[in-house]
Amino acid sequence: MTYSEPSRITVYGCEPDEAALIRELAPGSGVLAALTEEPLSAANARLAEGSRCISVGHKSRVSREALDAVRRAGVSYISTRSIGCNHIDVAYAREIGITVGNVSYSPDSVADYTLLLMLMAVRDAKSTVRRTDLHDYRLSERRGRELRDLTVGVVGTGRIGRAVMARLRGFGCRILAYDSRPGAGAAYVSLDELLRASDLVTLHAPLTEETHHLLNRERLARMKSGALVVNTGRGGLIDTEALVSALESGQLGGAALDVVEGEEGVFYADCRNSVIENKAILRLQEMPQAIVTPHTAYYTDHALRDTVENSLANCLAFEREKQYVQA
Repeated sequence: MTYSEPSRITVYGCEPDEAALIRELAPGSGVLAALTEEPLSAANARLAEGSRCISVGHKSRVSREALDAVRRAGVSYISTRSIGCNHIDVAYAREIGITVGNVSYSPDSVADYTLLLMLMAVRDAKSTVRRTDLHDYRLSERRGRELRDLTVGVVGTGRIGRAVMARLRGFGCRILAYDSRPGAGAAYVSLDELLRASDLVTLHAPLTEETHHLLNRERLARMKSGALVVNTGRGGLIDTEALVSALESGQLGGAALDVVEGEEGVFYADCRNSVIENKAILRLQEMPQAIVTPHTAYYTDHALRDTVENSLANCLAFEREKQYVQA
């Protein structure tokens, strides 16, 4: 292979809007892309034959069997079109000789949506819209609150967390921050102090073994009575059963969740005529003080273009590094 030859990349789980962008961007990037709407599986791994690099979506879990199959097909690099890699067993991939890379995209998509959920939560928007849809135009028994009067705790101050804090400063609220690796430009406190002092807590930490159920039953109990929780990070950051109990008891005043533990197989699917097995999602949706949206915070035209461009760039960078080593 020479530098002038296009790199062949197989793109799995490719949705129509992604396909349109890939067809637009690939020729000028030196990429020959083979597209399939099917998520990666052991059964369709043969589609990757001839590709050292593949790109996968984040909506379906990649099994070990699928990893073994694409490795046998000659794949040595997987670029996931997401920031998180929780749908891939990265350690196992590394063990069998596959490198996994993620992508970055504009943090503004998730940051904007986080503020939307915050404002909906503090103004009891779900109940208001539901009543209005039934032509009940009376004011709610629960008055809204203004962000400037609240203390907001930001857990996780990476690119998205910092973008959220930048927006919050415009509302004039008090901001506290927690991160295992504190940076500059924020009032960092311990997690326990943040939970005790915050009227609203928003989660932006990555999901790891250390952060799984970061908000467990004990930590939720330490929060202010009537406090609100917003999660646009990963569902597993919250012990969902404990959250439901805290909402039912009135310990917490509300929750706005774009991600929910066990969302796989429910979010991104049309479940109108299906039985939903995740009872926690159903219970949360019944509650007037809980807002649930289907992992959509990232979904903007700008972020989608970033995701596709960076996934192609990851694969090209890997190909060129291999060419250099082989030379």
